[in-house]
Amino acid sequence: MLIAVVAVAAAAVGAAITWWYMRPGLIQRPSPPPTQIAQPATAPDVPRPAIAPPPRGADPTPVHVGRDEGPTWASVVDKLSLGVVVMGRGGDVRYRNQRAKAMAGTHTGLLIDDAVNGALRRALAGEDFRQTLELYGPPQVTVVIAAEPLPDGSAVATIEDVSDRRRVDAVRTDFVANISHELKTPVGALAVLAEALADEDDIVVVHRVAERMVGESHRVARTIDDLMELSRIELGEAPERESVAVVDVVSGAIDRASPLAEGRHIDVAVLDMPGGIAVLGDRRQLTSALGNLVENAVKYSEAGGSVQVRARVVGDFAELMVADHGIGIPVSDHARIFERFYRVDKARSRDTGGTGLGLSIVRHVATNHGGDVLVSSQEGEGSTFVLRIPLASKHPNQSPSDESPTGRRAEQT
Repeated sequence: MLIAVVAVAAAAVGAAITWWYMRPGLIQRPSPPPTQIAQPATAPDVPRPAIAPPPRGADPTPVHVGRDEGPTWASVVDKLSLGVVVMGRGGDVRYRNQRAKAMAGTHTGLLIDDAVNGALRRALAGEDFRQTLELYGPPQVTVVIAAEPLPDGSAVATIEDVSDRRRVDAVRTDFVANISHELKTPVGALAVLAEALADEDDIVVVHRVAERMVGESHRVARTIDDLMELSRIELGEAPERESVAVVDVVSGAIDRASPLAEGRHIDVAVLDMPGGIAVLGDRRQLTSALGNLVENAVKYSEAGGSVQVRARVVGDFAELMVADHGIGIPVSDHARIFERFYRVDKARSRDTGGTGLGLSIVRHVATNHGGDVLVSSQEGEGSTFVLRIPLASKHPNQSPSDESPTGRRAEQT
């Protein structure tokens, strides 16, 4: 499809260049032999007014006069998601579409322009040229530049931004590799434990091995459950919109994390919970998202520590904050913690049974509800996550929107 679009664009640009060189006044073309047409005897010869040729350097876009003959080639090429640049035989740039013009004036645009000019000059020499340009930003940008000669001796280049495609491909590749690892590890452990159990007569050893098998089975089940939950959310199904009391969401999230918190002797405290706050959304998804944040805070806190949960209203949003004093997150990892299966501390995740999908679920729930999730953390000092969800109605204790806490936003992948 992309090749077909580029071919159409190149043909259109080539036609325009041909028109440019063949327009009246530039090249004298031989006139066809006159055709004798009978005229009424009374009809006087009325001389036609001369049409002045367009000045050199003018926009070669044809102007249609009279009846509508459809869109011009330039208006069509301007609608492409590709940048299109045409260079004349003399090495001067004859045309840029809107997409190519939009890149001008930026550092990235200058680098792309330099690469495009080099590709066009190679095309003028008769060479089909294609180049992938990696610009490491930030933000990271990947563009594909393709240039080829046109029949009249000029050349056309296309510029395609494939950054999003590359990002999606990378996430997909990581996902396949990670899910294979996450399922292979416990399944392999189950096979080894089952073999050990087959020839074991000691009842104490049998019980110990059986407990390990149950634990590995639960690990597989948690991974599958989280994958199914994430899949449902990522399908883009609109969440059920109802007014949900924030106190109910917080209560459900803490109940979900209570067994883990009790096992690690961590106190989960609710602070600053104004009454009457309600958000608009799906109760199950919201409880799942906040529950994941509370569970993560418990998992990454030292035994005997504490986790605080609080809520407040800022602007048109309710902000649900979960803070811990645990190991924290290095700044270099902030951009990736919302990716599927990404873990800051892989050894701790194995000990706590985490699947690496919790924060990805939180991000997608926030996005599906028109909200956001922020993180503020320093290594060794703990982390604070903020889940922002639109209010169901105006709350009397609303604060100005500029009081919202700062932090890194979760980026969609």
